[in-house]
Amino acid sequence: MKYALVTGGSRGIGKAVCIRLASDLNYNLLLNYHSNTAAAEETKSEVEKAGVKCDLLKFDVADHDSTQKTIENWKNENPEAKIEILVNNAGITKDGLFIWTNKESWDSVVDTSLNGFYNVTQTVLKDMLRSRFGRVINIVSLSGLKGNPGQVNYSAAKGAMISATKALAQEIGKRKVTVNAVAPGFIKSEMTSEFDEDELKKLIPLNRFGDPEEVANLVSFLASERSSYITGEVININGGLYS
Repeated sequence: MKYALVTGGSRGIGKAVCIRLASDLNYNLLLNYHSNTAAAEETKSEVEKAGVKCDLLKFDVADHDSTQKTIENWKNENPEAKIEILVNNAGITKDGLFIWTNKESWDSVVDTSLNGFYNVTQTVLKDMLRSRFGRVINIVSLSGLKGNPGQVNYSAAKGAMISATKALAQEIGKRKVTVNAVAPGFIKSEMTSEFDEDELKKLIPLNRFGDPEEVANLVSFLASERSSYITGEVININGGLYS
């Protein structure tokens, strides 16, 4: 009973990743979501069309105790199951100039992306190390590489995740657990729905926003055996906007 755990898996890139891991690699899914049960149920139905199981896990990745308790309870109820793939996708934005960024806007963004990475990865990593196989894939951002005005909090959180990806990869490579990051640029999703796409795509050599499915294709490759000699990498998928 091989499982992939995807955080923030009900919508956007997370939803596309869940569907792709089920259809490409035949993995059962653990779909984490925070609040939108209807969206999670809809994604679950689509995942199950691939003939795999999909269990919903409702918790806030920023909440250490809730994260740990929910995952441990699921593992106790499913002793034959193994979480072999972890996709840390959950993230939020609260944009604005840094001088006007209040503490709540700073903390919530950093807590979800960076502390969420810690909370979830810590809870599943030991089992991967014992099994001597695993894939940790962190969804970061163009903002974490080049910085983005109006997103100092988001850039800080994603930049820290990039550094953590490189360090953790070096710690656990001997156990055949790889750790990589995927850094999307402008991808069509709820997070970018208010962006001026017509103006921004002029900056992109491919002259368009990406689709969530294109990011999911890359995640699927990194989750597969085909990527077994790739670890500690940050792979851009941004239409040529930044490299």
